[in-house]
Amino acid sequence: MALTPADYSLIPTQRKTLSDANWIDFTSGAGNDFSQQFLPEIYEAEAERYGNRTVSGFLRMVGAELPMTSDQVVWSEQNRLHVAYKDSATANQEVDLTGAATLGGSTITLGTDLINVVRVGATVVVADAATGIITAKCYVNAVSGQTITVQPYGAANMAAAGFSDAPVNLFVYGSEFAKGTDTMAGSVYPSFTQFNNKPVIIKDHYEVSGSDTAQIGWVEVTDEGGTSGYLWYLKGEGETRLRFQDYLEMTVVEGELNSNANLTTTGIEGTQGLFSAVETRGNVFSDFAGSTGIADFDAILKRLDKEGAIEENMLFNNRELSLEFDNMLGIVNAAYSGGSSYGVFENSEEMALNLGFAGFRRGSYDFYKSDWKYLNDASTRGSIGDIEGILIPAGTTTVYDQMLGTNIRRPFLHTRYRASEADDRRIKTWLVGSVGGRPTNGFDNMEVNFLSERCLVTQAANNFVLFKATT
Repeated sequence: MALTPADYSLIPTQRKTLSDANWIDFTSGAGNDFSQQFLPEIYEAEAERYGNRTVSGFLRMVGAELPMTSDQVVWSEQNRLHVAYKDSATANQEVDLTGAATLGGSTITLGTDLINVVRVGATVVVADAATGIITAKCYVNAVSGQTITVQPYGAANMAAAGFSDAPVNLFVYGSEFAKGTDTMAGSVYPSFTQFNNKPVIIKDHYEVSGSDTAQIGWVEVTDEGGTSGYLWYLKGEGETRLRFQDYLEMTVVEGELNSNANLTTTGIEGTQGLFSAVETRGNVFSDFAGSTGIADFDAILKRLDKEGAIEENMLFNNRELSLEFDNMLGIVNAAYSGGSSYGVFENSEEMALNLGFAGFRRGSYDFYKSDWKYLNDASTRGSIGDIEGILIPAGTTTVYDQMLGTNIRRPFLHTRYRASEADDRRIKTWLVGSVGGRPTNGFDNMEVNFLSERCLVTQAANNFVLFKATT
């Protein structure tokens, strides 16, 4: 079976000017012009065939809006508490074991990009990087530059403990000193990771001639913002306003930092949006498959365990990913029977079926699932298919604010907009022209201008998961 037409319609679309292409025409003859003797039955109100066309509201659900007075917002995020090193294929980030069979102690060399804070007297767990299964508890008896000399507790050397000269991972679990010895040499000083983002200026504009503002139409216009009446220019202004409000959210979700020199010369710098922040600093899961079971989701849980382990999380999905989660939960649901999961009317099979899931708990985590209209709408992300959804931690996080000089609590996602006592640039609207009040210039028109300056702060992005499709 197949849906017809083969693709969804994006017609009619918007146009810059008033013309016979966006007016209903009764002057084309063929028995449908105003010279005919019979009055047609006219429906005055437009039919809302696309429902609510706005896509904003996501950030209002998960974040907040806060003012700022600078050209950038800077915040710091805590690093991990414990000392650990994981071998990486990235140049200068290796953790290599050599001299495994040496009785005097094997050496672990850290790549030059890694800072060695392991001290003499520390006790560490060493594991082979390939599998993580071969492990040894070791004592650190020497440290020099990027080299750590270790002696295994349970074997004569690392080779006897099952190791060979190969990459390893390690973490410090404590220390041990003999009686009458001096204190541990050196200190471990905390460091932090600093991030920043810059606001972008977002603008839009609507213009109509003075003559057209006096035209009374015979179609009653309405929109999602409450605009109604028989003046067609009200519809144009109202839809421009709604579209601009959607752009305020879409810009900080989709934004990218500029690395193109051709744009830099024009003063275009870009801003880091939600998707970019998670791809850069968070987790990306490709081609999630819930219809085959819960294995993919358990892999995500294991990653969350390694990161912040925030108990409550929200899933915002497109239709395909939402159904994948429903299929996954239907398979493992205790009420699963004959291919259906009963959910309403006291789970009576005879009464009704509920094949959707709004929330569930797995392991020590709670997840709340919701459709994200932005990912489904045919005129936004619904027209492409690379991003299927995102997992966002609920609640707030504590960060150090460089401007205030104190620790503050903020939602993981929040928008910062430019504002001061002189000017609030959260959402600005102003009229120019000779129509609709006191004239501001000599032009016989009305111009409506919209402006905002804002950016998104994505804190603790390591707790976010972006779901992408590659096939």
